[in-house]
Amino acid sequence: MNLNLNYDLLILIGLAITIASQVAIKTTYNKYQKENNKKNLTGFDTARKILDNNNLRDVLILETSGYLSDHYDPTKKVIKLSSDIYHGTTISSAAVAAHECGHAIQDKENYKPMRLRAKIIPTVNLLSKAGYLAIIIGAIFDYRLMKIGVLLVLSILVFQIITLPVEFNASNRALKQIDKLNILSNNEIKGAQSVLKAAAFTYVASVLTTILQILRYILIADSRRGRR
Repeated sequence: MNLNLNYDLLILIGLAITIASQVAIKTTYNKYQKENNKKNLTGFDTARKILDNNNLRDVLILETSGYLSDHYDPTKKVIKLSSDIYHGTTISSAAVAAHECGHAIQDKENYKPMRLRAKIIPTVNLLSKAGYLAIIIGAIFDYRLMKIGVLLVLSILVFQIITLPVEFNASNRALKQIDKLNILSNNEIKGAQSVLKAAAFTYVASVLTTILQILRYILIADSRRGRR
């Protein structure tokens, strides 16, 4: 009975963290997506200005579909900005575009955590799939197999932890570029900072949720062991 309560509690806490992070980013993003920057620069303009000033003229900026689907592709040297960001002349648009430029600058400077993250992606994908399969089979037949699955799923947590400095560093670079190139005024920079902090919270939330998920699997495995 107590174990079941623990399962439910971990699920609820994880769900609450996920919802809180999503509400935070959407609320903050939407707030500053309604505030135009004084220089009327679009996300594209912001990105192009930062890239050109960092000798990254070869990096393309393309428009992509989706909501907050913005990302930097290091294999193709391309920044993809969602339509709202690409065309938007708001504080949020500038902040998000600058953040993706932060990743491009990391790539140029061979930022080690970024390189490490890219290298382990195939391994993490393989281990996590095998881990979840082992957990499902182990939950039915053998708790020992389930514990092996938990160890494999830890690869996801490692990946997420490595991702944290990559994202935080990209945001720090973004704010420095915004300030250095006078893209936003001082008051507007505070808004951009709020947007990037909210975005960072989603990555922290992912780490916490994964930890809770792993703890839940461990509890289930222990309960299976107790029934043997």
